[in-house]
Amino acid sequence: MSPVGRMKGKRVLVTGAASGIGRAIAQRMAEEGALVAICDVDPEALRAAKESQPEWLCIRTDVSSESEVAQMMEVVRARLGGLDCLVCNAGIAGPTGPIEAITLDQWEAVQACNVRGSFLCARAGAPLLKAQGGSLIILSSIAGRMGIPFRTPYASTKWALIGLAKSLALEMGEFKVRVNAILPGLTRGPRLDGVIQARAQSAGRSFDEQVALEVGSTALREMGEALDIANAALYLASDEGRLVTGVALAVDAGLESVTFR
Repeated sequence: MSPVGRMKGKRVLVTGAASGIGRAIAQRMAEEGALVAICDVDPEALRAAKESQPEWLCIRTDVSSESEVAQMMEVVRARLGGLDCLVCNAGIAGPTGPIEAITLDQWEAVQACNVRGSFLCARAGAPLLKAQGGSLIILSSIAGRMGIPFRTPYASTKWALIGLAKSLALEMGEFKVRVNAILPGLTRGPRLDGVIQARAQSAGRSFDEQVALEVGSTALREMGEALDIANAALYLASDEGRLVTGVALAVDAGLESVTFR
């Protein structure tokens, strides 16, 4: 895809971006001229990202740690001189199973990464974004607007993230900071493969049967790619989306109901 410079000179931080959707977002921003910083908790994946993209600022960070997030944001401020776009993408899928089988530790681990992590990053990044205006993008999920059976820890966090985005849009608008959520649907990748495999096992289906069932629940009968989410993030971060705020943007091929079991 030919760059047209929609993010030229913009300073962008994407969390959880050493692989998957986060990596695709960072790559798309870079293609459009952004100065890119990423963080990830996986040092090996981060090292591989740095080798592939030596111009990126790569910072090993656990987003659920207040001190590590503060340190990351200080590195971004010192190295990039500020921040024009923050993408809170870091998150984990958590367990699949009935509520009585979910342990408290599993529940709290998903809440800590997905909700606390986004809160801490948004809080630490807010002063940098408010300094000149910009874009804050929070990755929720289609699981944030419907019930997802046997995925209660994950779904509850994704509902919470939409509330966080909509509330911050009202709070930060006077500083010309636009805040939006992206809601990916079925998006191809290792994380979704693991979730589908767990659902298939629970329902007594093969992996391929489960994929067909879930893709068949979408209006377009398609599974998305990480690039689809990255393109949505680019639109929201660029001047093309300058009047878009407080939106929960579904990129889901029209997934309106879930009956996976």
